[in-house]
Amino acid sequence: MVTSTFKTTKSEEIFAAAQKLMPGGVSSPVRAFKSVGGQPIVFDRVEGAYAWDVDGNRYIDYVGTWGPAICGHAHPEVIKAICEAAQKGTSFGAPCALENVLAEMVIAAVPSIEMVRFVNSGTEACMSVLRLMRAFTGRDKIIKFEGCYHGHADMFLVKAGSGVATLGLPDSPGVPKNTTTNTLTAPFNNLEAVKALFAENPGEIAGVILEPVVGNAGFIPPDGGFLAGLRELTRDNGALLVFDEVMTGFRIAYGGAQEKFGITPDLTTLGKIIGGGLPVGAYGGRRDIMEMVAPAGPMYQAGTLSGNPLAMTAGIKTLELLHQPGTYEALDRITKRLADGMLQIAQETGHAACGGQISGMFGFFFAAGPVHNYEDAKLADLTKFSRFHRGMLEHGIYLAPSQFEAGFTSLAHTDADIDHTLAAAREVMSHLS
Repeated sequence: MVTSTFKTTKSEEIFAAAQKLMPGGVSSPVRAFKSVGGQPIVFDRVEGAYAWDVDGNRYIDYVGTWGPAICGHAHPEVIKAICEAAQKGTSFGAPCALENVLAEMVIAAVPSIEMVRFVNSGTEACMSVLRLMRAFTGRDKIIKFEGCYHGHADMFLVKAGSGVATLGLPDSPGVPKNTTTNTLTAPFNNLEAVKALFAENPGEIAGVILEPVVGNAGFIPPDGGFLAGLRELTRDNGALLVFDEVMTGFRIAYGGAQEKFGITPDLTTLGKIIGGGLPVGAYGGRRDIMEMVAPAGPMYQAGTLSGNPLAMTAGIKTLELLHQPGTYEALDRITKRLADGMLQIAQETGHAACGGQISGMFGFFFAAGPVHNYEDAKLADLTKFSRFHRGMLEHGIYLAPSQFEAGFTSLAHTDADIDHTLAAAREVMSHLS
């Protein structure tokens, strides 16, 4: 049952003030709880698998700062390393040896990456890789998939996922039509649609970019043969294949989705985990492509805080922790218990539901399913999810405030946390109409 101690008075006060200071009261749209109703919870601190809000409520957290907290929030070894690095300064604006260390770790782990450039966010990585695709191929058009989110750059805000999907927004105002005319879209998991786009635009498509496991339209894995089919199609048409692994990189396997599925793209974008909770992004790939990037080549891209010593330090320590034996087996086991348990409880309490997990990434829809793409995802019962989300929140479980976002576990989550979560889910689902 919901405890009588669950109060959100301070969160409400802080959010009311925030709405006068920031658009919508938030620094990123999906935090606003608009799709699930009510007002957002204002966090005060995090540790391990838990978050505490300003009213003192504790939650088992399955957002994990949207993915980076794979070792658990505020991991003591990561915090210690950051503090030691900060004693030397927070930003140099000059090369530092830590960039070499993290670059070597990324190149050793990710099959497609022979050279890497560090930036400050996943959006920045995807913006940069888009320019690089065009520079290398001499072509302007790209193919993306409906419901996939690659940051908020103009070219990508066409049938996008994440907050765009959550808020039910059309393609964003402020994006000129001539900017998006070169963005072609297809349904995820639909190879025939991609073949048709290549046939309709011969010699014009620079490449295909996708989340190899969709996390920004809810959790949607690739169908068998889909990634391999894209690899073949791009090669046959002289185009590049780009995996946006900002979310899946170092999460569903140490080498990301490309290691998990055995498909090597030409270019990859990364973020989240490789910064250990600090702002970071990266893009990398084949050496001949990456040597197009300035100052080695003519394609310009720069960043004052790129490769800063704090982000590099946090990333290095996080990857060291993840490289320990048994890490991904532990993530897979605990996450499978959670995902399978949720679906079983939904069935036993009379709710249509589908979903699943890969390693420490999971999701489910209140829909009969299966969900192969964004159009399928939109058939889910969003009203029911909203009520479920609020019920779980009142039971001390913090889930992403959107049906269209994947969830994340960490190495800090325990079997006791999963037991508590499933017990809460049974209680809440038993009272959902």
